[in-house]
Amino acid sequence: MKKLLTLTFIIAAVLISSKGYSQAYKNGDKLLNLGIGLGTYGYGGLGFGGSFEVGVTDDISVGPLVGYSGTTSFGANFSVFTIGGRGSYHLNNLIKLDNDKVDLYAGLGLGYRNIKWDYNGLGGDNYGSGVLLLAHVGGRYYFTDKVAGFAELGSGFGTLQLGVAFKF
Repeated sequence: MKKLLTLTFIIAAVLISSKGYSQAYKNGDKLLNLGIGLGTYGYGGLGFGGSFEVGVTDDISVGPLVGYSGTTSFGANFSVFTIGGRGSYHLNNLIKLDNDKVDLYAGLGLGYRNIKWDYNGLGGDNYGSGVLLLAHVGGRYYFTDKVAGFAELGSGFGTLQLGVAFKF
């Protein structure tokens, strides 16, 4: 996973031409990401979740995240609920990306994951629940000044998350 994240970042940096300063993200921006998660933990099925970030500098944003995935199959119920906080470093200034429609970012977070399963209502277990370190790398493409599509690797509710982002 670490190699995949590193490779994705390197490819994105090489393929995108860079010239100057971009305003796709700036201090004071408020970002709401809502999406689906693919490649969820265990047998969790399709994940759903979101994050909210507030820009604290021209390059750094912080905020909460929440995610859920669950499935029922042959009498077994499995669910994963994740809650936490995350911070993102917006890379456009660092790599001198001159494109105000693109926001590339990477970051870390800390969260709690609650895993629950039971079989035909006969009790269950929460094996694997606990505190976890989160990491993510992603990008947003702005269709308008306030609405973007996003893709992320890592984070709290799927290995790959796809969704829509709103800037306030």
